[in-house]
Amino acid sequence: MATNFRTFDLNLLRLFDTLMSEGSLTRAAQVLAITQPAASHALKRLHHAVGEPLFMRNSSGMAPTPRAQALWPQVRLALAGLQQALAPQAFDPSTQAATFRLAMADASAALLMPALVDEVQRSRALVNLRALPLASDDPSALLEQGEADLAIGHFPQLVTALAAAGREAALRHQRLSDTRYVCAMRRGHPLADAPLTLDAYCGALHLLHSASGQALGPVDQVLTALGRQRRIVLTINQFFTTGRVVTRSDLLAVLPLGFLPATGYQHELVVRELPFDLGPVQISMLWHLRRDADPAHAWLRVQVQRAAADEPPG
Repeated sequence: MATNFRTFDLNLLRLFDTLMSEGSLTRAAQVLAITQPAASHALKRLHHAVGEPLFMRNSSGMAPTPRAQALWPQVRLALAGLQQALAPQAFDPSTQAATFRLAMADASAALLMPALVDEVQRSRALVNLRALPLASDDPSALLEQGEADLAIGHFPQLVTALAAAGREAALRHQRLSDTRYVCAMRRGHPLADAPLTLDAYCGALHLLHSASGQALGPVDQVLTALGRQRRIVLTINQFFTTGRVVTRSDLLAVLPLGFLPATGYQHELVVRELPFDLGPVQISMLWHLRRDADPAHAWLRVQVQRAAADEPPG
């Protein structure tokens, strides 16, 4: 059945988007502030309009069909564009409620969120913030699909590609701060009292902090180019646990200097410069082009910039 767009109820797209996000007709009805019978009736109308079922019931709720999964990214983009077109030309955070989703690793959240919450409270904003976990150095999909409003972190390859693409890129980026990689170890470590040499570094045991859980990182790429390697005893994706393990073992960890406070153990750690160059660590925020002119999103970006300036990495 061909869909007649002139008679199509756009509210059905809101139901579709919410049901895809929630996975439950009951929760979708609650989010949309309608009764469950009304949601069920709307779902039947949606299936009739597209000519086939988009959801099937299962033990955990409503499972999307392959057609629904294919439609969702385009529907989210369309709804976001419509919302932006109809949005007020100015954003007053003290009178307009908004919810923003920020994707970031635990270390970025630990350092940025206290200052960001302070900025929001000082402006008496009717704003809710949701910190989403980020386990990748490429948040493009989250931003393109509208699952996050901002992504914050160290995205070297992506930022380089975006800079090369210029205004043609679908994502925008802005630098927030810079820091550098250092080698962290416990106080009293056998290597703590002298400059760190390449031989000493490679001869030690190591902890790899990896947001994605990958077994190798940038350090290993550099060592391979130098014809060297290291022994990684533990790979972990949490800064706090990284600090706890390093202060209670002889493992070395390569971490951004400005993120050491996120371990919770910065005063128990000794820092040594690395015997090789890993390049700078640039912390950036990324967002999708469709949010670029959104007054509410622009307000959010300003608050993030202020928060980053309040808590600058070293």
